[in-house]
Amino acid sequence: MSPRTDLVTALLGVWFGIGLMIDAWAHTNLSAELETFFTPWHAVFYSGFAAVSAWLIWQVLRNVRTGRQGLAAVPMGYLAGLVAIPAFAAFGFADMVWHTVLGIETSIDILFSPSHLGLIVTMLLIITTPLRSAWKAPDVGARPSLGRLLPALVGLAFATTLVSLFLSYGDAMQWGAGSIVEVFSSLDGSDRLATAMVMTNVIILAPVLLLVRRWELPFGSVTLMYTIGVLMPGAQTAFRNMPILLTFVAAGLVSDLLIRWLRPSGKRRGAYWAFAGLSAFVTWSLYIGVASAAAGALPAVPELWTGAPIVAGLVGLALGALFLPNASDDG
Repeated sequence: MSPRTDLVTALLGVWFGIGLMIDAWAHTNLSAELETFFTPWHAVFYSGFAAVSAWLIWQVLRNVRTGRQGLAAVPMGYLAGLVAIPAFAAFGFADMVWHTVLGIETSIDILFSPSHLGLIVTMLLIITTPLRSAWKAPDVGARPSLGRLLPALVGLAFATTLVSLFLSYGDAMQWGAGSIVEVFSSLDGSDRLATAMVMTNVIILAPVLLLVRRWELPFGSVTLMYTIGVLMPGAQTAFRNMPILLTFVAAGLVSDLLIRWLRPSGKRRGAYWAFAGLSAFVTWSLYIGVASAAAGALPAVPELWTGAPIVAGLVGLALGALFLPNASDDG
């Protein structure tokens, strides 16, 4: 597919993703008012699905009109998204029936509803279509420009927000600065934040490592992905913890600088591992630092606030080794 077609696919996916964020905001902040499946935020969400689905199907129909038949009419990278369309519609119908019979979920149960899990998996396949298209496109090359890679970056970043949403009971981006300092000032309950930091570290770093192994990412790629990544926890918290959210945008910028300095790639294992560990360490050092500055004090337990970024760095290093175990350093 042409870059312009993939960009339209990505932008319609943004509509789809923003609709889900509005729905997540409503479930978190207006739970007492949710009495029906037919809500304005569901309208935004499902209209986004209809728009991106119509666009994907149209790409196939255009190829059919030129004489292509069967799978030959399906653009490269678009098959999984197309298969997910009827599956998403089926899960959407099941969700409507579920809400009608059993009511509206208002707490953590929303993250375990079978119909919701089906919706999120199929949605993920749809919005990552630009990534799969770029992955196979012959014109992208090993060192794509930011503009050429933009649809893939946007698609993968919104997919990451879906994962963070359904693991939001372990999302460290939803914590406020005061709560971070308070919890790390006592051993009681500190395991909740420590666990959330590890989970969030994996969720945001793994997609970046996937891309770094495939391409030499242009400057700004990680900043863009992390900026999109904070939108879901921001919607769920009504952006009340803005200093913490902005910390991840800054961490994305630092990660872009690390990529420019280290030049990690699938052929430079040492640089790849170093980036994975340092990016995670810097991200969570900023997290503790900004929380302490916003709260006006350091956490009272030094082992926690000094060791947590190191644990994050080690987890990042382990991810790097997992993603790229066998490549050789050849300069």
